[in-house]
Amino acid sequence: MSHMLLILEPVGQRSSRTEAQGREAYASMQRFGESLRARGKLLAAESLASQSQGVRVHTGGGKAQVVDGPFAEAKEMIGGFFLLDCDSMEEAVAIAQQCPAAEWATVEVRALGPCYDDSQG
Repeated sequence: MSHMLLILEPVGQRSSRTEAQGREAYASMQRFGESLRARGKLLAAESLASQSQGVRVHTGGGKAQVVDGPFAEAKEMIGGFFLLDCDSMEEAVAIAQQCPAAEWATVEVRALGPCYDDSQG
């Protein structure tokens, strides 16, 4: 069963770190990813650039709207993700509790599944 760990960082947190602090945070996440790979749990992982380097696209009503980042209404940004192969949600949560980012960000755990099935809320 696949689960995703979404790393939800406070907006602006990255710019508050020194370069050395940022490199160490990144290195700790890479070590975490390698440990998951060694255990056969990691399917994919990526760090995402700041939201200032992104855009949001909405095509409601047949008209495309593209908004450049950063996004003023956002309090958090998705800083990266780990896609895992876990036996259960409990296992995925246990792995999330080991994630270094849980010290400075929120780690959201989501099971993968079809968007039409909302039986789980």
